[in-house]
Amino acid sequence: MGIESVRKEFFEKGFAYKIIEFEESTATVQLAADALGVEPGMIAKTMAFDLRGEDVLVLMKGDTRIDNKKFKAEFGKKAKMVPSEEIEERTGHPMGGVCPFANIRGLRVFVDESLKVYDVVYPAAGSRNSAVEISVDELAKYAGNNWVSIGKE
Repeated sequence: MGIESVRKEFFEKGFAYKIIEFEESTATVQLAADALGVEPGMIAKTMAFDLRGEDVLVLMKGDTRIDNKKFKAEFGKKAKMVPSEEIEERTGHPMGGVCPFANIRGLRVFVDESLKVYDVVYPAAGSRNSAVEISVDELAKYAGNNWVSIGKE
């Protein structure tokens, strides 16, 4: 689990995505943006939602919030986050390092349209001090081109 599982997946699938590791924590959007020297929106935060019977991951701009009405229209249920004490068990990654990569439980992954304003974004890489440099197009492709519009600025 964690960053090693991400490295292994990238190697096995021949992905050339660049994993960046830091001495300091990048577990929040602001910490990651500061470490990378980018604006907070370029951090592709990965949020884990419990749809009552199915967990899903949604990547969105770091400075974007969930629009509850849009979420319910998209998923048919009210937005409910996976509890923090269960995040690692349910996603395979620790809180602050949750990412769509090396998805051990086969969770569906969605990309919010808020990320379309960037060419390159930085999701976590399975640890609290890592990131992956990836184009938005490649991230969407990785997620099966499952686009949603559930964010609000």
